[in-house]
Amino acid sequence: MPRVSDEHLAARRRQIVEAARRCFLREGFHRTTMQDVIAEAGLSVGAVYRYFPSKASLINAIAEEAIGGAELVLADLARQDPPLPLAEALERTLAYVETQTGDDGLLRLAIQVWGEAQRDPALAEFAATTYSGIRRQFEVLVRRAQQDGEISADADPQAVAAALFGLVPGWFLQRILTGGPDRASYLAGVRALLGRSG
Repeated sequence: MPRVSDEHLAARRRQIVEAARRCFLREGFHRTTMQDVIAEAGLSVGAVYRYFPSKASLINAIAEEAIGGAELVLADLARQDPPLPLAEALERTLAYVETQTGDDGLLRLAIQVWGEAQRDPALAEFAATTYSGIRRQFEVLVRRAQQDGEISADADPQAVAAALFGLVPGWFLQRILTGGPDRASYLAGVRALLGRSG
Protein backbone atom coordinates (compact mmCIF):
# COMPACT_ATOMS: atom_id res chain seq x y z
CA MET A 1 0.00 0.00 0.00
CA PRO A 2 1.54 3.38 -0.98
CA ARG A 3 2.48 5.72 1.83
CA VAL A 4 0.40 8.88 2.07
CA SER A 5 2.56 11.98 1.59
CA ASP A 6 3.07 14.56 4.31
CA GLU A 7 1.63 17.15 1.94
CA HIS A 8 -1.57 15.13 1.56
CA LEU A 9 -1.89 14.71 5.33
CA ALA A 10 -1.33 18.43 5.89
CA ALA A 11 -3.89 19.32 3.20
CA ARG A 12 -6.49 16.98 4.71
CA ARG A 13 -5.89 18.41 8.20
CA ARG A 14 -6.22 21.93 6.76
CA GLN A 15 -9.51 20.95 5.08
CA ILE A 16 -10.92 19.79 8.42
CA VAL A 17 -9.70 22.86 10.33
CA GLU A 18 -11.24 25.17 7.71
CA ALA A 19 -14.53 23.28 7.91
CA ALA A 20 -14.50 23.56 11.71
CA ARG A 21 -13.70 27.25 11.48
CA ARG A 22 -16.71 27.87 9.24
CA CYS A 23 -18.95 25.87 11.58
CA PHE A 24 -17.67 27.60 14.71
CA LEU A 25 -18.12 31.04 13.13
CA ARG A 26 -21.63 30.16 12.04
CA GLU A 27 -22.89 28.30 15.13
CA GLY A 28 -20.35 28.85 17.93
CA PHE A 29 -18.32 26.22 19.75
CA HIS A 30 -21.16 24.80 21.82
CA ARG A 31 -23.79 24.41 19.10
CA THR A 32 -21.36 22.89 16.60
CA THR A 33 -21.12 19.10 16.70
CA MET A 34 -18.48 16.81 15.24
CA GLN A 35 -21.17 15.65 12.79
CA ASP A 36 -21.52 19.28 11.60
CA VAL A 37 -17.77 19.46 10.96
CA ILE A 38 -17.73 16.10 9.18
CA ALA A 39 -20.57 17.21 6.87
CA GLU A 40 -18.92 20.60 6.24
CA ALA A 41 -15.60 18.96 5.41
CA GLY A 42 -17.26 16.43 3.10
CA LEU A 43 -15.17 13.61 4.56
CA SER A 44 -15.88 10.31 6.25
CA VAL A 45 -16.25 10.03 10.01
CA GLY A 46 -13.02 8.03 10.21
CA ALA A 47 -11.06 10.58 8.18
CA VAL A 48 -12.00 13.43 10.52
CA TYR A 49 -11.50 11.46 13.74
CA ARG A 50 -8.08 10.32 12.50
CA TYR A 51 -6.87 13.91 12.78
CA PHE A 52 -9.12 15.22 15.55
CA PRO A 53 -10.43 12.70 18.10
CA SER A 54 -12.76 15.24 19.72
CA LYS A 55 -14.34 18.65 19.36
CA ALA A 56 -11.95 19.90 22.06
CA SER A 57 -8.98 18.98 19.84
CA LEU A 58 -10.53 20.98 17.00
CA ILE A 59 -11.09 23.95 19.30
CA ASN A 60 -7.44 23.78 20.35
CA ALA A 61 -6.32 23.79 16.71
CA ILE A 62 -8.51 26.81 15.99
CA ALA A 63 -7.21 28.53 19.13
CA GLU A 64 -3.63 28.10 17.96
CA GLU A 65 -4.49 29.85 14.72
CA ALA A 66 -6.66 32.52 16.30
CA ILE A 67 -4.05 33.55 18.85
CA GLY A 68 -0.75 32.43 17.37
CA GLY A 69 -0.55 34.68 14.31
CA ALA A 70 -0.13 37.86 16.33
CA GLU A 71 2.79 36.33 18.22
CA LEU A 72 4.66 35.77 14.93
CA VAL A 73 4.01 39.36 13.82
CA LEU A 74 5.28 40.73 17.14
CA ALA A 75 8.38 38.54 17.07
CA ASP A 76 9.21 40.03 13.67
CA LEU A 77 8.62 43.57 14.96
CA ALA A 78 10.87 42.92 17.96
CA ARG A 79 13.72 41.99 15.59
CA GLN A 80 13.53 45.21 13.56
CA ASP A 81 16.82 47.08 13.42
CA PRO A 82 16.81 49.91 14.20
CA PRO A 83 13.96 49.37 16.64
CA LEU A 84 10.58 50.80 15.69
CA PRO A 85 9.00 53.57 17.77
CA LEU A 86 6.31 52.01 19.96
CA ALA A 87 3.48 53.81 18.16
CA GLU A 88 4.68 52.42 14.83
CA ALA A 89 5.04 48.91 16.26
CA LEU A 90 1.48 49.18 17.57
CA GLU A 91 0.28 50.46 14.20
CA ARG A 92 1.82 47.46 12.42
CA THR A 93 0.34 45.10 14.98
CA LEU A 94 -3.11 46.60 14.48
CA ALA A 95 -2.67 46.40 10.70
CA TYR A 96 -2.25 42.64 11.06
CA VAL A 97 -5.12 42.42 13.54
CA GLU A 98 -7.37 44.28 11.12
CA THR A 99 -6.92 41.50 8.56
CA GLN A 100 -8.42 39.10 11.13
CA THR A 101 -11.49 41.06 12.27
CA GLY A 102 -13.86 40.47 9.33
CA ASP A 103 -16.93 38.24 9.40
CA ASP A 104 -14.75 35.17 8.80
CA GLY A 105 -11.77 36.49 10.75
CA LEU A 106 -9.92 34.42 13.31
CA LEU A 107 -10.34 37.06 16.01
CA ARG A 108 -14.07 36.40 16.14
CA LEU A 109 -13.04 32.90 17.16
CA ALA A 110 -10.48 34.26 19.65
CA ILE A 111 -13.38 35.76 21.58
CA GLN A 112 -15.00 32.32 21.71
CA VAL A 113 -11.68 30.84 22.83
CA TRP A 114 -11.62 33.27 25.75
CA GLY A 115 -15.06 32.11 26.85
CA GLU A 116 -14.22 28.43 26.39
CA ALA A 117 -10.98 28.87 28.35
CA GLN A 118 -13.06 29.75 31.43
CA ARG A 119 -14.27 26.14 31.63
CA ASP A 120 -11.53 24.14 29.86
CA PRO A 121 -8.30 24.01 31.91
CA ALA A 122 -6.17 22.81 28.98
CA LEU A 123 -7.40 25.63 26.75
CA ALA A 124 -6.96 28.10 29.61
CA GLU A 125 -3.34 26.98 30.00
CA PHE A 126 -2.76 27.31 26.26
CA ALA A 127 -4.26 30.83 26.21
CA ALA A 128 -2.27 31.92 29.27
CA THR A 129 0.98 30.61 27.81
CA THR A 130 0.36 32.19 24.42
CA TYR A 131 -0.71 35.57 25.79
CA SER A 132 2.25 35.60 28.16
CA GLY A 133 4.46 35.06 25.13
CA ILE A 134 2.83 37.98 23.35
CA ARG A 135 3.36 40.17 26.42
CA ARG A 136 7.04 39.18 26.41
CA GLN A 137 7.32 40.31 22.78
CA PHE A 138 5.86 43.67 23.79
CA GLU A 139 8.36 43.78 26.64
CA VAL A 140 11.22 43.38 24.14
CA LEU A 141 9.81 46.34 22.19
CA VAL A 142 9.55 48.39 25.39
CA ARG A 143 13.12 47.60 26.51
CA ARG A 144 14.42 48.63 23.10
CA ALA A 145 12.37 51.84 23.34
CA GLN A 146 14.01 52.48 26.72
CA GLN A 147 17.46 52.04 25.18
CA ASP A 148 16.52 54.57 22.49
CA GLY A 149 15.21 57.05 25.08
CA GLU A 150 11.60 56.82 23.90
CA ILE A 151 10.47 55.42 27.27
CA SER A 152 11.89 56.48 30.62
CA ALA A 153 14.70 54.18 31.79
CA ASP A 154 13.07 53.84 35.22
CA ALA A 155 9.70 52.65 33.83
CA ASP A 156 8.79 49.05 34.58
CA PRO A 157 9.05 47.31 31.17
CA GLN A 158 6.62 44.56 32.18
CA ALA A 159 4.00 47.08 33.26
CA VAL A 160 4.40 49.14 30.09
CA ALA A 161 4.26 45.97 27.96
CA ALA A 162 1.05 44.84 29.68
CA ALA A 163 -0.58 48.22 29.06
CA LEU A 164 0.58 48.26 25.44
CA PHE A 165 -0.69 44.72 24.87
CA GLY A 166 -4.06 45.70 26.36
CA LEU A 167 -4.52 48.24 23.57
CA VAL A 168 -4.72 45.48 20.96
CA PRO A 169 -7.74 43.45 22.16
CA GLY A 170 -9.27 46.74 23.33
CA TRP A 171 -9.35 47.91 19.72
CA PHE A 172 -10.43 44.72 18.00
CA LEU A 173 -13.22 44.07 20.51
CA GLN A 174 -14.61 47.50 19.75
CA ARG A 175 -14.27 46.87 16.00
CA ILE A 176 -16.05 43.52 16.18
CA LEU A 177 -18.78 44.61 18.60
CA THR A 178 -19.50 48.14 17.35
CA GLY A 179 -17.90 48.44 13.92
CA GLY A 180 -15.47 51.16 15.01
CA PRO A 181 -13.30 53.04 15.53
CA ASP A 182 -11.14 52.66 12.45
CA ARG A 183 -7.46 51.99 12.94
CA ALA A 184 -6.31 55.55 12.14
CA SER A 185 -8.74 57.10 14.65
CA TYR A 186 -7.73 54.65 17.35
CA LEU A 187 -4.02 55.26 16.78
CA ALA A 188 -4.62 59.03 16.86
CA GLY A 189 -6.25 58.53 20.25
CA VAL A 190 -3.34 56.41 21.49
CA ARG A 191 -0.82 59.04 20.33
CA ALA A 192 -2.82 61.76 22.09
CA LEU A 193 -2.77 59.73 25.31
CA LEU A 194 0.98 59.25 24.94
CA GLY A 195 1.43 62.98 24.34
CA ARG A 196 2.61 62.50 20.76
CA SER A 197 1.04 64.21 17.80
CA GLY A 198 3.02 62.42 15.04
